[in-house]
Amino acid sequence: MGSELKETRMALTQEDDRKVKQSTIKTEELKQRTVINSLFSGAFAGAVAKTAVAPLDRTKIMFQVSSNRFSAKEAYKLIYRTYLKNGFFSLWRGNSATMVRVVPYAAIQFCAHEQYKVILGSYYGFQGRYSNILHVFIRISRDEGLKTLYRGFAPTVLGVIPYAGLSFFTYETLKKLHAEYSGRSQPYPYERLIFGACAGLIGQSSSYPLDVVRRRMQTAGVTGHAYSTIIGTMWEIIREEGLIRGLYKGLSMNWVKGPIAVGISFMTFDLTQILLDKLQKQGYIAR
Repeated sequence: MGSELKETRMALTQEDDRKVKQSTIKTEELKQRTVINSLFSGAFAGAVAKTAVAPLDRTKIMFQVSSNRFSAKEAYKLIYRTYLKNGFFSLWRGNSATMVRVVPYAAIQFCAHEQYKVILGSYYGFQGRYSNILHVFIRISRDEGLKTLYRGFAPTVLGVIPYAGLSFFTYETLKKLHAEYSGRSQPYPYERLIFGACAGLIGQSSSYPLDVVRRRMQTAGVTGHAYSTIIGTMWEIIREEGLIRGLYKGLSMNWVKGPIAVGISFMTFDLTQILLDKLQKQGYIAR
């Protein structure tokens, strides 16, 4: 009788161990699948959003790197003249280079946000001068040195902090408030678009001066200026063009482009995540 009881206990213990191991494996697989889904959804969201606003983005950059004064009306005239002169697809010139930067950036950004959200939630409850992107790297490295490829890196990093922080905070806060007041756990697609637009408006406005500084430093070799440091670049822009007209040049266009881009980005990410999850549950995608 005693030996039978021991054998029964051992069998139960082994079964418990097996269930714990299976549960651990499933948890790890779920985490891995979540990361992959977030990376794919983020990359896709970034690509769609940037492509949608590429003409406005290209025009905004031309404003930022120029020391001349332009009005918003002239910006839209520039887009129209470019379309008449070079055709419809010329408005997307340089978009492939943007994709090389945006796709991995957006993938990592959204994936990191999802992971941090889980961790913290559990803890607290101009006209193209280059033929293609490879030509850009070769030409800049040869003519201006390899170091030039990283010009503007510091203001980029500093600008990401207020931009990404405020954008994600605003979007998640609006979704939470929506759930509390509407009683629906998931917003409609157009509501996600609106929440993302508000997040983009706040986030991009907060980091816009650093974006101008970054563009000036990156195009210093093209424009003939000798921008070297963030403070020095800011001071020179303010001295030559003024505080508002200099550091906030093109902001009105960014208020059109930014909310659209970020709104599309957040909405696309969420909907892609939902779609992938449904496809996996229905067995169309391997778990």
